[in-house]
Formats: sequence, structure tokens, C-alpha cells
Amino acid sequence: MPEYNPIGRIHSPFKKLSGMPIQPAGAAGVKGSVEVYPAYHDGLKDLDGFSHIILLYHFHRSPGFKLHVVPFMDSEPRGVFSTRAPKRPNPIGLSIVRLLKIEQGVLHIQNVDILDGTPLLDIKPYVPEFDVQGKVRTGWLDKVKKTVSRRKSDDRFK
Repeated sequence: MPEYNPIGRIHSPFKKLSGMPIQPAGAAGVKGSVEVYPAYHDGLKDLDGFSHIILLYHFHRSPGFKLHVVPFMDSEPRGVFSTRAPKRPNPIGLSIVRLLKIEQGVLHIQNVDILDGTPLLDIKPYVPEFDVQGKVRTGWLDKVKKTVSRRKSDDRFK
């Protein structure tokens, strides 16, 4: 099994887990930055042509995991793989953010819902023709997904 090492660090105004937005949709307009380590700067070539990027990161403040969790968007236990909760067997997070500009290995981003100091694992371009699906089902989230912009993180996953 390969070992993953961070390629950078994500910076945001969110210093505490409690009170953070729980998805980029709840972080509209929030700016942050991604510090890409110098060894990976060459990999940023051509990324500035994309308006949005996918950040994959390590939930570094979420020790352990549970197979059933009560997600922020609900009040009853759900299987962890039907949620985006941070307490996962492999604590990997995903956010689609707006890329504003790149300066000397720093990506300036918007709509960031990530804790300050989070280790970055990978960056991928967001391409609607690849990433947007046709008719989709959203399971238990159908009833609550429109409330995501009002939902905030709390201490349930410490």
C-alpha cells in the first residue's frame, strides 16, 4: 500500500472546527490560499486556465473513524460512506473551490470550507463535462440539501 505525503498546506480563516461551513456551498465568498511546496511548483503549469479546482486533503484533526455517524445535515446515524463526515477509515476530504489566481506556488481560492493548516494531498482541475452527472439521486440528503448554506460544523467529530 502506498504512503501519501502532503504536497502543500491549505490556509483559511477557520482556526477552529466548530462553526465552520460544512461544504463549499456554505462558504460562498470565503477566501483562502493553498501553499504548494516548492518541489511541486512545476506541476502547477497550465492550472491557471481553470476557474475551479478539486482539492483532496487529509482530515488531520479527525482521529479514528466510525462506520455509523450522525452527519451535520441530519440527526440520525448514517453509514459513513453515505456521508461526507470526516471520521472515515481513510480521512480524505474533497472540496471544489474557485481558483482566483496563482502566484509563486500559492493558489488563491474562494469558497473554501477547510480548516486552516490542513495538509493538501492533491489538486485536480474541475471539468464540468467530466464531473457533472445527469440525473442523480442524493439519498437521505434529498430532504435537507437546500439547507447546506446555513449549516455549520460543531464538535461532533472531535
